[in-house]
Amino acid sequence: MVARTPNLEKYSYTELVELRGEIDGLIVQKQAEEKAALKQKLADLAKERGFDLDDILGRGRKRGAVPVKYRDPKNPENTWTGRGRMPRWLAAATKARGVKKEDFLV
Repeated sequence: MVARTPNLEKYSYTELVELRGEIDGLIVQKQAEEKAALKQKLADLAKERGFDLDDILGRGRKRGAVPVKYRDPKNPENTWTGRGRMPRWLAAATKARGVKKEDFLV
């Protein structure tokens, strides 16, 4: 059921951007509400049949933290797990000082 769309031509650019922001926020809110309601309905249905919703869907596997493989000796807060793109501090250090990334292994 879609309500009649208002005449958007009368709004300025900034008003339309504001309106879009409000609409996007409402969409996210409504989506979360509908997900929660559906999850509750599924939980109730599972309970009626003698099951727990987690038994049916399974619990999500929690991933452990990936250990740090590389650390900056000059600033120990700079770390990298070796996954993803090489961080700027390591790329700059290997390029400027001519050292290998293996020199930063923990």
